[in-house]
Amino acid sequence: MAAKTYDFSDLRAMFFNGTLERSPEPSHTDRLIAISQGIMERQGIQTELIRTIDTDIATGMWPDMRQRGWDKDDWPAVYERVKAAHIVVIAGPIWLGDNSSQTKKIIERFYSVGHDLNERGQYMFMGKVGGCIVSGNEDGVKHCAMNILYSLQHLSFTIPPTADAGWIGEIGPGPSYGDVLPDGSKVGFDSDFTNRNLTFMTWNLMHMARLLKDTDGLPAYGNVRRGWDAGERYDFMNPEYR
Repeated sequence: MAAKTYDFSDLRAMFFNGTLERSPEPSHTDRLIAISQGIMERQGIQTELIRTIDTDIATGMWPDMRQRGWDKDDWPAVYERVKAAHIVVIAGPIWLGDNSSQTKKIIERFYSVGHDLNERGQYMFMGKVGGCIVSGNEDGVKHCAMNILYSLQHLSFTIPPTADAGWIGEIGPGPSYGDVLPDGSKVGFDSDFTNRNLTFMTWNLMHMARLLKDTDGLPAYGNVRRGWDAGERYDFMNPEYR
């Protein structure tokens, strides 16, 4: 059956890599991101990749930590680019069975602006699509994915089906995704499970972003903060008054 032609050329995507390795050190997570990013770019999507540790994104829960004593904070500039994106993918490695400190930091900075509203009075990330990629050679892929995807949906991102992908090698120290073995083969590249989930995740992100953009996001009814603050209750009835 011939593949249907889709037009995603007006969409933008941002990838965040929570590796603990500064550039130009190689990142196993980058190798996984490249698969998803490549699919999007071949479909005409404009993408951007930020390795969080290479930036001066400060730690904290305020929109601009320079107002809280930090000399530098790149987050306000990054946030402006996030606003223009339709897809956000948070990726990172597993350490001690959990997301890295850099992955946690970027989620916290998203949370610091979680109260912002879009032009329709909805929370800022309403109408954007979120996904995650996890890498490592120790247990915890699903745990890390649950944490990231829960955080994104709590911030009003839309999470499509199969919105996570990952690779995990043999438990314990050893080669990770993309490492070259003595026979010349590259670890993980032949993992059908990883390759399939990365591909499905990417297409589901693109399809959901297409649907949301074509419908101008989610309807602005029943989820508008200023309406609630003004007394609109959207069919809510307090059980105390029944």
